[in-house]
Amino acid sequence: MSKFKENVKDLFENWNTIPNWMCFLRIALIPVFTVLFVKEMYIPAFITMIVAALTDVFDGKIARKFNMISNLGKILDPIADKLSQIAIVIILLVKFWDGPLKYILFLFILKELLMVCGGAILLSKGMRPVAAEVWGKLATVVFYVLMITIIAIGPNGALLSIDFFKSFELSNTVITVMVTISAILAFVSLFGYAPVFIRQIKENKNNNDK
Repeated sequence: MSKFKENVKDLFENWNTIPNWMCFLRIALIPVFTVLFVKEMYIPAFITMIVAALTDVFDGKIARKFNMISNLGKILDPIADKLSQIAIVIILLVKFWDGPLKYILFLFILKELLMVCGGAILLSKGMRPVAAEVWGKLATVVFYVLMITIIAIGPNGALLSIDFFKSFELSNTVITVMVTISAILAFVSLFGYAPVFIRQIKENKNNNDK
């Protein structure tokens, strides 16, 4: 059996856990809030995004507290994160397509594509992508907080139909600053993964040469 097949087989050992099903739910909610947003059902879309974000917050806590950590979960959680983030970025790209903000948002898609390619390379060589480091977790939390805030009270935001939130509407300048901060953290986390990725590739090469 090839290393890739062995790696895939190991992933599905003890996979049936609550945290993994929370990841599945988060992935299933991605097309839901995307469709709701496209149909301009902003409040239901916003609520769906909050639910998805909460599953991201609690799945890891449950896994650690109740010893439900699994090989699949280590891979599934970042996949769910990346798919969710790409969907949110696409939504914002549609929303701000005519502005300069779109160029910054494209950086998020580039970063996630690089991460996916890196993970695919590791899996093909019988290795597993490393779990999120501190910068990766921080970047993810900041991304969700800032992007959900933009969708909530940015131009034509989900909550602006409620009088109380109208006075909190974000200007394009503030939104650009928020997205820029999130983009910087995203690439800091990417550069944090790079040395680990290179080390894994070198170790695998050395093991194969022996």
